[in-house]
Order: sequence, then structure tokens, then C-alpha cells
Amino acid sequence: MERATGTAAPAGQAGRQIGDDGQPRSRSQPRGVFEVDEDAALAELERAWADGGYHGFCVLEHSLWSAISSSGEVLTGHTPDGLDQQIRAHWQALQ
Repeated sequence: MERATGTAAPAGQAGRQIGDDGQPRSRSQPRGVFEVDEDAALAELERAWADGGYHGFCVLEHSLWSAISSSGEVLTGHTPDGLDQQIRAHWQALQ
């Protein structure tokens, strides 16, 4: 089945996304316990760390969260909290 560009829903089902069970669900339904609002998490990470010299926050394939330090080092974590811990450890090592 064809997928709409930039969405997890089949074409023609705008406003729907695939849940943990693989079934389409409406965006108005609450997120699952382990699902993360990537946009909100990235915005919070950037808000917290941009002034510390970290930028390029993104989520790569397989839910690998990443950021780039001002010296060009790529820091990664498997969750937003994991990335935050990596950035915090990197930042503290520079102090």
C-alpha cells in the first residue's frame, strides 16, 4: 500500500498514524505510554542546551537521538533522556 510522504499513515488517511500495535489510530487519541512527541522533545533539548554550544538536534533512524557539540563531536542517545545525559556528561567534562 502506498504511503503518504512524511507520514506514518497510508495515503488517503491524513490525520491518522500507526500505533504500537501496528493499527492506524487517530492523532486525537492519546499517545501510548512509550511513545515520544519528537518535536516537543527536540525543542526542549535545544532550549536547554543551545546556549551551552550544542546544536543540530535530531532523531535519526532507529530512534537514535543526536546532537552536535560546538567542537563538532556527535553525541547520541537512544531516548531524549539518554541524549540529555550524554550532553550533560560531555558538558561537565569540559568544565
